Amino acid sequence: MSEQKETLLFGKWNSDEVKIDDLGLAKYIAFEDKIIPHSFGKNTRKRFAKGKLNIVERLINKLMRSGQGKRKLSGKYIRGKRSCGKKLQAMRIVEDAFLIIENETKQNPLQVLVKAIQNSAPREDITRVKKGGIAYTLSVDVAPLKRIDESLKNIALAAFSSSFNKKVDAAQTLAKELILASKNDSNSFSVKRKDEVERIAVSSR
Repeated sequence: MSEQKETLLFGKWNSDEVKIDDLGLAKYIAFEDKIIPHSFGKNTRKRFAKGKLNIVERLINKLMRSGQGKRKLSGKYIRGKRSCGKKLQAMRIVEDAFLIIENETKQNPLQVLVKAIQNSAPREDITRVKKGGIAYTLSVDVAPLKRIDESLKNIALAAFSSSFNKKVDAAQTLAKELILASKNDSNSFSVKRKDEVERIAVSSR
């Protein structure tokens, strides 16, 4: 009998060799044995099911958002490029970004993605507390699932804002952000956001 072939993401990358150093996130960074990271939303109504969802698909889902919305990013409002629900388009962006990462770093892009998530996931945040008619902020620990969500959101926003209304390709900006975040570079938007959130949380202890 012939040996069973490995299931590679997009037919190119093996997730078995990926190492997760942050033990708090290890349980919630999943890599399913799928060539195409698409679950067709079968776990959307199950509690904590996104912790078992392929981390690459979670990144793809974040790329399908409509933009920054009401909040400003770098002093301006950024809207979507009519990409909501276009999962094939988002998949192509991620696959092209992974190819760029592999060519530039000579590393497994899945490992680069995991490092980027670990370096840009905030450990502390603030919450608003009201007591006796007085409202104040209080520092709180961030749950692992929320840490990953915030990290992926900021990575997607960085790629989105850098390619918005510009000639730069979305895959190039995503690859650049993932490489910078994996190195914990201060030029990374997602790392900057993490540092800012943690700095504010420290002042609210």
